[in-house]
Amino acid sequence: MIRIDPRTVILLAGVMGAFMAGIMYALKRSYPPAIKGLGEWALALALISVGGVLGFGVGFLPDVVSITLPRLLFPSGLLLAYVGTQRFFGLTPRMWPWVVVIAAVVLAQMWFTFVAPSFHMRLVLSGSLGVCLLMAYVHLLHRQGVSTFARALTVGVLLTLMAIVLMRIVTTFIWPVGEGVLDTSTHHLIYVTGFSFGIVLLSVSLVLMATERLHSEVAYLASHDSLTNAFTRRHMNEVCAMEMERSQRHGHSMALLIMDLDHFKSVNDTYGHQRGDGLLVDFVTKVQALLRRPDQLGRFGGEEFVALLPETSLDEAMGVAERIRAACAASDQEPCRTVSIGVTTNHTAGDSVGSLIARADAAMYQAKARGRNRVETA
Repeated sequence: MIRIDPRTVILLAGVMGAFMAGIMYALKRSYPPAIKGLGEWALALALISVGGVLGFGVGFLPDVVSITLPRLLFPSGLLLAYVGTQRFFGLTPRMWPWVVVIAAVVLAQMWFTFVAPSFHMRLVLSGSLGVCLLMAYVHLLHRQGVSTFARALTVGVLLTLMAIVLMRIVTTFIWPVGEGVLDTSTHHLIYVTGFSFGIVLLSVSLVLMATERLHSEVAYLASHDSLTNAFTRRHMNEVCAMEMERSQRHGHSMALLIMDLDHFKSVNDTYGHQRGDGLLVDFVTKVQALLRRPDQLGRFGGEEFVALLPETSLDEAMGVAERIRAACAASDQEPCRTVSIGVTTNHTAGDSVGSLIARADAAMYQAKARGRNRVETA
């Protein structure tokens, strides 16, 4: 009968962990800085990998290196993975309580390694710490909502690891635990093999989470203006076309507002482009606060913006436009810039997005010609 060598399993898991740590570090270097936590994930996998490789040396390396150090590196790696996931979701980590707990457990394990040797007590201590870390990790992901495949996979892997560790703790009180991590009893081999490959699966699930976030970031950047976070012109053309089709099908009215900040070029010339950029961001913030949830605001270029108001009559759209104009005119921020707005709605079944934009644009230029800081219709 072929027996599995625990030493080989531990070494393979360590090598695979190092490989995945390298992949995670490469992702950190190439992914947008907005995706946080990848550095902590890479370091976590590296620590767990080093712990596995050192565990391979039990029997021919000093106990402090092959037993104590891995017992420190494994929970430290799990903690860093947990901290990285907190940062991944935009949370502020609190590491120190866990650092104190890990230090206390490692010191207790050193006692049961060098003073009163007991593999059973080391298993119970390390297993209990691992269960606590894994429970905290699962709770963190549950709070964020398990809405994607990668998150669901990560939760499943963590729960599986927790079950393995709990079973190992229970079995220490039922069957002999052997003299060390290289024990070849069947239940110990199942524990070592399951936990080792569970760590590899955890690293894969973290890579998938990072990839999913990258896809969402790319999709967001493709549809949002990088400066103001308003929608891009391409996105607005698409949603306007969809809303036009829906409005014509159901006989609803839709409104389009084209807005242009007055004398904006003088802001860049006088105060600099950075101040001009701040003015654009402030304008978008003001407008979005005055729009409804279904309304959409996009930047068509420079200081020109367009707002789509679904199921809105001309009178209602004029009211919205006037509130936007008044909010800009009443600003006490220096430099204060007013806005000229052109408003239109779909008139006939033959209307298109292009015809609406042309009419609203003409109305906006009419507002400019009549003195600016005005709302005109077409």
